[in-house]
Amino acid sequence: MCYKKNLPNIITLLRFFGTLCILFLAPLKPPFFMVYTATGITELFDGYIARKMNLTSAFGAKLDSIADLLFYTVSLIKLLPTLIKNLPHFIWIIVALILILRTLSYIIAAIKFRRFASHHTWLNKITGLFVFAIPYLLVTPFSVPFCFSVCMMGVLSTAEDLYIHISSKEYDDNIKSALKIR
Repeated sequence: MCYKKNLPNIITLLRFFGTLCILFLAPLKPPFFMVYTATGITELFDGYIARKMNLTSAFGAKLDSIADLLFYTVSLIKLLPTLIKNLPHFIWIIVALILILRTLSYIIAAIKFRRFASHHTWLNKITGLFVFAIPYLLVTPFSVPFCFSVCMMGVLSTAEDLYIHISSKEYDDNIKSALKIR
């Protein structure tokens, strides 16, 4: 029954596998959407199962964060030509701001806590869900307003994570909101 003990991490590893498959698929085509959706679903279940079965671990949380980062990086690479074609410049300015703030947050956490740190806050989770939905709406008339909304959520969630890193005395994996800093 060793697999049960590692089930959340196995599900996370499926996200790594799905992400690698996405690299070889044409974006916005049915096979892409099938693998993209299946891979995204692993994000919903790994943490849920870990909590439900009392199998959470620091390793699992790190693995999950790395899998998320890889998934969104590969997805961005695959979708970048379409995004560049369809989104106005002001969206890219906001994306640059998010990347700068997120990098600053990681650097501050690395210096302050001597580790990679990214919180699974409610805002980060909601933003991740919005980011995940982008490919499905990318070729609709709603793509620009939706992407603007995603960017605003990204600014808020990144600012929250940065604030948590700056104001926390020690790293806490369990912080779900900046409103609950001890």
